[in-house]
Amino acid sequence: MSEAGILFIVSAPSGAGKTSLLRELLPTDERLVLSVSHATREMRPGEEDGRHYHFVSLERFEQMVGEGAFLEHARVFDNYYGTSEAAVREPLAGGLDVVLEIDWQGALQVRQRFPGAVSIFIAPPDIEALRERLSGRGQDSDETIERRMADARSELSHYPEFDYLVINGVFDQALAELRAIVTAERLREPRQAARFGVELAKMLG
Repeated sequence: MSEAGILFIVSAPSGAGKTSLLRELLPTDERLVLSVSHATREMRPGEEDGRHYHFVSLERFEQMVGEGAFLEHARVFDNYYGTSEAAVREPLAGGLDVVLEIDWQGALQVRQRFPGAVSIFIAPPDIEALRERLSGRGQDSDETIERRMADARSELSHYPEFDYLVINGVFDQALAELRAIVTAERLREPRQAARFGVELAKMLG
């Protein structure tokens, strides 16, 4: 039986660059997989069921809630999102490290079920950079940007609840720091001892 994997929780305010960082990190690490959430919203152009989200009906989502299938779930505007417990536990049991890309509230719920999870918060270098990134999308009105800024400040206030804080000012540096966290957690003595226990015992005679 393989050693259980590590659960990484990654949270950030909108515009901090979390998704871009994970998009670069994940393809370079075959032991690291992204957990795909369930969602009740309509699929958008370019999205794939099972890759971006597991798209389900509201009725099916509510059924899964009733069955206790979710580690965490929340309503965002008029849609519901949730993290399936089985979708997390199965790859972990197979020795893969799993990344959950969720907000601070979801992170709190998951840590209650997985006390050993490693939580990482990604923040912008300053509030001006955050505003510039949100404005730079060119998709939102000034009113929407101000609402997102207020939401971002609220989200930022929860960074002390996390194990690690990565400031995404220079993208490549933030990516290197994120990769370093994953490596450092894998090298913790209990995990290395579990992985190389037989070899270590032989060396000790």
